[in-house]
Amino acid sequence: MTTTKTKTEAKRDDPCVEVRRGRGRPQARCDEETRGVIFEAARLEFAANGYAATSMDGVARRAGISTKTLYRLIPNKAALFEAMITDRIDTFTSVVRLRACDGSNIEKALREALVVCGELILDGDVISLQRVIIGDSEKFPEIAETFYHKAIRRTERTLASWLQTQNERGLIRIDNAETAAGMLLGMLVFQPQRAVMFGHAPTLTHEELEQRAQAVAEMFLRGCAA
Repeated sequence: MTTTKTKTEAKRDDPCVEVRRGRGRPQARCDEETRGVIFEAARLEFAANGYAATSMDGVARRAGISTKTLYRLIPNKAALFEAMITDRIDTFTSVVRLRACDGSNIEKALREALVVCGELILDGDVISLQRVIIGDSEKFPEIAETFYHKAIRRTERTLASWLQTQNERGLIRIDNAETAAGMLLGMLVFQPQRAVMFGHAPTLTHEELEQRAQAVAEMFLRGCAA
């Protein structure tokens, strides 16, 4: 015999539906949403305090959750740092894959792919995170390794995959996609990134980034056009 659930019972069975509890207690939230809140809180804590001084308790307080919940989802600070970076790069790579699908206008497509890369690499929060890594990497070399493999190398490989696809379509001619990706990213971000990191310039506006990406795309395509 089947029974029809009441609305209250249906909500209680859904892990992602907010349910009101007793006075003073927080509303329920699914683990995926909670991780997003945790990653944002961790980003702010690492940027404000550095890696060494950031504590799991501090992240939990900023996220507005209990330390028990934090440790249930993420076991330690090193895992939190890695998960935070991975989450950011996962979002980036999904966007780049979408923009790489249409190769009808290679110059426009390359410019758009470079803008996405630049928005990630030149983001103020990402640059702040790199300052943290530089400052604490001598004591905690694992955070530099994490950032290199999870952020820098994944970004390069994502752009390299995009370039290889265009190469196979005959839209460009390159011998090594990863080398080409590294050169492109160097032209795009090296100068403005260093200027921001050493306090000599603000981050590029979106319009400035688009102009730079256009110039880089034109320069690149003139050198390897099929």
